[in-house]
Amino acid sequence: MNHARRLAAALIVAAVPLGAQGVDTVSLIVNGDVPKPLTLTAADLTSMPRTTVTVTADGRDQKYEGVLVGEILKRAGAPLGRDLTGDAVATYVVASAKDGYQVVFSLAELDPAFTPNDIIVADTVDGKPLFDYQGPFRIVAPHDKRGARSIRMLQKIDVVRLRK
Repeated sequence: MNHARRLAAALIVAAVPLGAQGVDTVSLIVNGDVPKPLTLTAADLTSMPRTTVTVTADGRDQKYEGVLVGEILKRAGAPLGRDLTGDAVATYVVASAKDGYQVVFSLAELDPAFTPNDIIVADTVDGKPLFDYQGPFRIVAPHDKRGARSIRMLQKIDVVRLRK
């Protein structure tokens, strides 16, 4: 294939809207200070243990379903449960969105053994896939009084351990 045709083919592929690519072509990357970095597809999340949380917004309840962030971090080998002690308690998680927006959580607040906070990576709302402007993945922090950390268009979760 000549150079012009390859370039045209690449431009056509790059121009396909996210929704037209199919949900399984997008992924959530989990990396940083973890022994087993992950790249998860929508199918991967669907196969994990599911949790439903309710968020009240604009006077109505919305039910989000997804996977606890702690479960995802556990699969990446982050220090959770009995391993979340000492210096590991100073670990934090940076969640990054497609549009560059970032939020921070302490690792402890994402560990179900440490706190009963049920922060999830959601892929559905009210039983339907997230809207394009929200998804395909979104962190939902249902107990935050403001929704600023319920990051939409989630693409990456980085685990960062503070060093002395």
